[in-house]
Amino acid sequence: MTYRLLMAACTLACALTLGGCASQHIDSYADEKPALDVQQYFNGTLDAYGVFTDRSGAVVKRFTVVMVCHWEGDEGTLDEDFSYSDGSKQKRVWHLHKLADGRFTGHAADVVGTALGESRGNTLHWNYTLNLPVDGMVLEMQFDDWMYRLSDRVMLNKASMSKFGVRLGEVTLSFFKR
Repeated sequence: MTYRLLMAACTLACALTLGGCASQHIDSYADEKPALDVQQYFNGTLDAYGVFTDRSGAVVKRFTVVMVCHWEGDEGTLDEDFSYSDGSKQKRVWHLHKLADGRFTGHAADVVGTALGESRGNTLHWNYTLNLPVDGMVLEMQFDDWMYRLSDRVMLNKASMSKFGVRLGEVTLSFFKR
């Protein structure tokens, strides 16, 4: 029995290690069009529609978001109002700071520490830890968040959510600039 447990642990460790090697890199999007100017796209009002799916791909929750965004120099505010399919509401206000070379930092009340972002071509990539309410508890979940600009008005977003390196689900979201 101990041998089986050891083999299962080794198999899981190998799968997690190999899964980490398969991740995409922001530089591979450098030539993709239309180019994403984060300050221009996230300025004004945007509507978003999304789903949260669990590990099996089943939709757990649907939601809409209205985002009111503005920038003053290198400082941006993204004021998000979420409405979920179960009737619940949530608000998140991001405070972004543009750095050199397409990099950004971000803070919000439910973000642990500092979110780190980077933009190339038509793509924006964020990494952050979010305090997420789940079944009456608040869990720190890591997000690997990829946004792809498709046109002047449309951007798609896919975020993988994990805890202790184990993927728990995904958020898929489409943004529409008014």
